[in-house]
Amino acid sequence: MTSMTVRNFSKRGDAIPVPALTEVQQTAYERFIQLDKDPLKRDPTMGLESLLKEVFPIESYDGTMRLEYMYYKLDKPRYTPNECKELRLTYGRPFRIGVRFVREGVSEIPEEEIYLGEIPIMLGGGEFIVNGAERCIVSQLHRSPGVDFGIVQDLGDRPLHSARIIPERGSWIELEVTKKDVLAMKIDQSPKIAATVFLRALDESLSSTEAILSTFYDVVSCPVAKLQPEFYSAETIYTDEGEELCRVGAPLGDAVEALQASNVKKIAVVQDPSDPLILNTLAMERLDFIADATEHEAALLRIYSRLRPGNPPQRDKAKALFKEKFFDENRYRLGKVGRFRINRKFDMDIPEDVMHLRGEDFMAVTRYILDLRAKRNKAYIDDIDHLGNRRLRTLDELAVEEMRKGFLKLRRTVQERMSVKDPDELSKIADLVNSKSISSAIDFFFGRSELSQVVDQTNPLSMLVHERRLSALGPGGLNRKRAGFEVRDVHISHYGRICPIETPEGTNIGLIASLGIFAEVDEYGFILTPYQKIENGEASGDVTYLRADEEMQAVLATADSIDDGKLRGKHVLSRVSG
Repeated sequence: MTSMTVRNFSKRGDAIPVPALTEVQQTAYERFIQLDKDPLKRDPTMGLESLLKEVFPIESYDGTMRLEYMYYKLDKPRYTPNECKELRLTYGRPFRIGVRFVREGVSEIPEEEIYLGEIPIMLGGGEFIVNGAERCIVSQLHRSPGVDFGIVQDLGDRPLHSARIIPERGSWIELEVTKKDVLAMKIDQSPKIAATVFLRALDESLSSTEAILSTFYDVVSCPVAKLQPEFYSAETIYTDEGEELCRVGAPLGDAVEALQASNVKKIAVVQDPSDPLILNTLAMERLDFIADATEHEAALLRIYSRLRPGNPPQRDKAKALFKEKFFDENRYRLGKVGRFRINRKFDMDIPEDVMHLRGEDFMAVTRYILDLRAKRNKAYIDDIDHLGNRRLRTLDELAVEEMRKGFLKLRRTVQERMSVKDPDELSKIADLVNSKSISSAIDFFFGRSELSQVVDQTNPLSMLVHERRLSALGPGGLNRKRAGFEVRDVHISHYGRICPIETPEGTNIGLIASLGIFAEVDEYGFILTPYQKIENGEASGDVTYLRADEEMQAVLATADSIDDGKLRGKHVLSRVSG
């Protein structure tokens, strides 16, 4: 065979070699099963291990029995890939978990390994053999957890701002400024409450009216003789008969004369506030005080009455509901990405394992809305289609999400069987565990879910393209009937990350795309693209990978502004802040 000459017709050549094109799939699969690690030393923060650590131990309803998880094993496959194709089987590894049953006052039942199904094996660049057919899992491009700011309505001279706190799992919190200049909020689809009520409930140290006012305003003590009607009151004032003269947060107005005629010597006021938003919100709270309830408890009761309308208010129930909804990690978690984005937005450095919403986070969101209203501190509205705010959910995250449903079913059946069976008759743990729910969850995800697709095998290139495909559809994603024009459009942040040309025509246009050749994905799922640094007018040869939000902070020039490693001339066309 004659030797083949390769001709390169490009004018500049590649600055860096083309990376491994199926790396996104392979690293995601490795994170999911952690195959090469010792079963007892797997990383508990990712993949299957994190899911098993979350679901176990499973306790019986009365708390006397417990099923504990120790490790999981993936055995050798039973058939070869070719046998699986011929026999219409799934090419996978048997998945077993080692568990231990603990019961009060009883010598232990021996530890056991329980078979839960087969986990498909990734071949080559990202395909699996499921029921004899080659399939691959497409990565999902979705709106990232975190905080996003926007505008609900523009009333000409004054836009009404809003914010959304989106967790990885749990209730969405939506804040918006109403036409009456009050900061209202909703938990999921509940009726509106004043945002300060939620702040009081979230953090006991910030629950007093004094603490809230002193955070946002300068509160001064003023002699009654010098009071002006346009001052705002920083306390609720009552007459000797117990009649309310002026609410906290409301302008003094007509109450000035009554106050000057009363025995009161001094009151706390806020002098000409720059933005009365928080004062108006405090004046609108209407907290329900039951006997000797603190402001923190009154706020919890108010939220309880909104989330459970019709139920009589009870302190313990209100506390339990709020704790379950916002402090139980299985029900509410910002996730690593949500915490990272909150840190990035407000210049904080809170550890990433703090998964719940803190009072300080909610304060920062409120303060940012005030900054947006006053157009200060470089506060800006978020563009939800920007790739700094959208991320990829790869195979590991999607599979864990689907398998969680199976494990929660398993947990319920184990608890029910613990309560029904006579503990003395339990000879083996397998009697408690129904593996069907797990194996069917695995089969559903790899075989029938919307993001599991039969690989396009027209030629090797079309297979590669399919494995690098991104979809905005699928569970937890968009709906093609409801997706608007903006989501489908080419965005400035797609540059170097998502191909602007390759997308299907028809109903899926813009919702299905392909990863750029040099694009990579970081640990949070954000797409990176490489740039070469220029120092003193020369290309340094250093290649830096930037996220879309980091790119907005940099000054970028086009690739043809360099000749032989030097900038052309004194002026080059460049892009600043997008």
